[in-house]
Amino acid sequence: MVYIDDRLWDFDLDAALQEISEERRRQALRYRHELGQRQCVLAYLLLKRALREEYGIEGTPAFGYGPHGKPLLAGRPDIHFSLSHCREAVACVVSDHPVGIDVESVGRYRERLAAYTMNEMELAEIAAAPSPDVAFTRLWTMKEALLKCSGQGLVDGLKTVLDGVETHRFTTVTAPSGRYVYSVYPAVSVR
Repeated sequence: MVYIDDRLWDFDLDAALQEISEERRRQALRYRHELGQRQCVLAYLLLKRALREEYGIEGTPAFGYGPHGKPLLAGRPDIHFSLSHCREAVACVVSDHPVGIDVESVGRYRERLAAYTMNEMELAEIAAAPSPDVAFTRLWTMKEALLKCSGQGLVDGLKTVLDGVETHRFTTVTAPSGRYVYSVYPAVSVR
């Protein structure tokens, strides 16, 4: 199940810091700017909510880490999750199978970045789109969600990440505001 929250400034950060694990609190406070702290805290709070609503798990989850640093729930190999954040929103997905999510702010379309990260078919799709900035962001989030699902994170060869992957296996949503896009791999239900 997917959980999204774009109310980054609508909660009491000091109170929220008391609701999360000590490990996550230290991680949040390492961010120099308040936005990063809020994103880190809110992503963890979304995970707590998802675990409570989907699995009946109360309390503060502890993390373990996979070989490439992908966070895992300590002692619960049957539950998979992924977290992401951008300037506009935070996202969390939980599932009973490996899953990845990425959320990105829609920014100005930059052709040089697209040429470096997208293959010819993807570039043609972006060029034909009514909003190239949204089309680029959609493809970017699909690539990151797939890589997060596998636990690899960003890798060289971004142009080929989606080669052979059926796009219907993704859930991709543009926020009603148009300010951000998120993708989930493989596709899951959205709340």
